[in-house]
Amino acid sequence: MQPHEPNVLILYASYGDGHYQATKALEKSLNERGIHQVKLLDLMAEAHPKLNDLTRFVYMQSYRTIPGLYGLVYNMTKEMKSDKPFAHILHAFGTRRLEEYLKTERPSVVIHTFPQMVMPKLRRKIGLNIPIVNVVTDFDLHGRWLHPDVDRFYVATEEMRREAAAVGIDPNRITVSGIPIKSGFDPVEAVVPQAQAASTVEEAASLDSAGGSDRSRGDSRHSEGEFAAARALRTGEPPVPGVALDPARKTVLLMAGAYGVMLGLRRVCDLLLAQEDIQIVVVCGRNEEMRAGLAQQYAGNSRIQILGFTDRVASLMRMSDCIVTKPGGITLAESLACRLPIFLFRPVPGQERNNAVYLAEQGVAFISRSADELSAQIASLLGDPKKLAASRSRAASLGHPRAADEIADDLIARYMSGQPDSAGIPG
Repeated sequence: MQPHEPNVLILYASYGDGHYQATKALEKSLNERGIHQVKLLDLMAEAHPKLNDLTRFVYMQSYRTIPGLYGLVYNMTKEMKSDKPFAHILHAFGTRRLEEYLKTERPSVVIHTFPQMVMPKLRRKIGLNIPIVNVVTDFDLHGRWLHPDVDRFYVATEEMRREAAAVGIDPNRITVSGIPIKSGFDPVEAVVPQAQAASTVEEAASLDSAGGSDRSRGDSRHSEGEFAAARALRTGEPPVPGVALDPARKTVLLMAGAYGVMLGLRRVCDLLLAQEDIQIVVVCGRNEEMRAGLAQQYAGNSRIQILGFTDRVASLMRMSDCIVTKPGGITLAESLACRLPIFLFRPVPGQERNNAVYLAEQGVAFISRSADELSAQIASLLGDPKKLAASRSRAASLGHPRAADEIADDLIARYMSGQPDSAGIPG
């Protein structure tokens, strides 16, 4: 590697998948802009593998089995300052491993997508003037992110910017960028040729005709208030394997989660299916036991589609009128980018419940504690076109589908545009 070649280090952690997804989105955007030397470092895993395995296990167990305790610890440390003894302990893990990397590679900038703030103290110790950047991956701002020696913060909302400024972070160092997500989560993309789209619409119409008289049609197919499945067909969304939707029905996307955390799932599905004008797509992720069980239970019911892992989540979001999910930062950011109203079922205490409360206050999310409450909320929203349109509009105002690109452009302009190999890169 030449000394002058732009070189980026992104520090993340494997506590859940969201931090890694944000990291990969940033890596891709930087690569597309000519920054090819991007190192992804799970610092805790590389520096302390056994301790990392233990803490991940404790995290997942507390999150799933005693979420109240997890939430208590999270909220008790939410206002923690970087100069407190406990903060010093948290921010010390991985110091030696990171010091070795910095002295060898001398990155142009170090980015955190997880708040493990080893860098500020280490930068002073070794005397390297390396810019430090924090990319916050939730809609809730924990004190661990707010180290005064960080050079730049990228946050999801204007409210987070004000909150950080209120505790002493210079607002000129804070950018409201949104949370970085994979490309493709735009609300509408004409992704296939018009002729192919027309053929897809004709095929769907043929399937509709074969469906029999049990489907309620009305005039919605020909009105401006067409449902999302119809809009997706009209804009040329390629079919998703295993999914055949009726364009005349309202579509609920239910993200059951790889860990099977959505308790009462079958009750939720049964209540939604009791509403004749609703169809459901359930994504079970890599939980094959859940997928097989649901597929067996609902075999023969054309109004519920059961999927395992899929890389077509963006397409499914565009085909849907709303989403039921757990409030992880990345999934919420993807949903907002696709202008989807969000239903949050039993959010666990901690950052996810705080995410949920914030988005509920913004009028784009709806929190429920029971399957009956959830199904009633969905029926109420989907049955009220004005309320649905208002929720979609609010989601659009909060969504940042190109956050990763905007962050990459800003980083290059601030920290890498003066280097010879980055000449001509947009900034």
